[in-house]
Formats: sequence, C-alpha cells, structure tokens
Amino acid sequence: MFIVLLKFADKSKAAQWMAGHNEWIQKGFAEQKFLLLGSLQPNLGGGILAKAESLQEIQAFVNEDPFVVHGVVTADILQISPGKADPRLQFLLE
Repeated sequence: MFIVLLKFADKSKAAQWMAGHNEWIQKGFAEQKFLLLGSLQPNLGGGILAKAESLQEIQAFVNEDPFVVHGVVTADILQISPGKADPRLQFLLE
C-alpha cells in the first residue's frame, strides 16, 4: 500500500493540464490502483491512498500523470506495510 503526495511545484500550469490529470485520476480508480483521493490543505496539492504490487508499479503510474510530467507537482511516494486496521477497513489488509 502507498501514500502518494502530489505537492504543487508550479500551480500556474495546473489549468493547462487539468483535463489530462483528471483522466489520469479516473484511470487510477478504474484500474483499482486508487482507494482514496483528496486535497492537501491548505491548497498544497493532493494525496492518494493507492494499492499496487510494487513501488516500481505505482511509480511508473504516477510518472504518467500530466501534472508530474509537466512539473505542476512533485510526487512523493511512501510505502506502508499495513499491520492493523479498524474493522471497517479490514479489506485493506487483504
């Protein structure tokens, strides 16, 4: 499991690449890579809870994001080895 932090590097270019970024997000959910997505506050970028077989797999996918490609954001990926979860989130341990 991974936490992907997309932090703004050059927000002035965001509007230009927003459509492609939104398509990339939709693809992440369609391919069941993304479990949760939200904004980093206050207006710092975005955060994603992701599931993939390897760090290399999620890194390759993140590198396809037009925001990453065009320097709108920088991407930090943190790998988590889940050990415990609230009963409502037990599916994350599978």
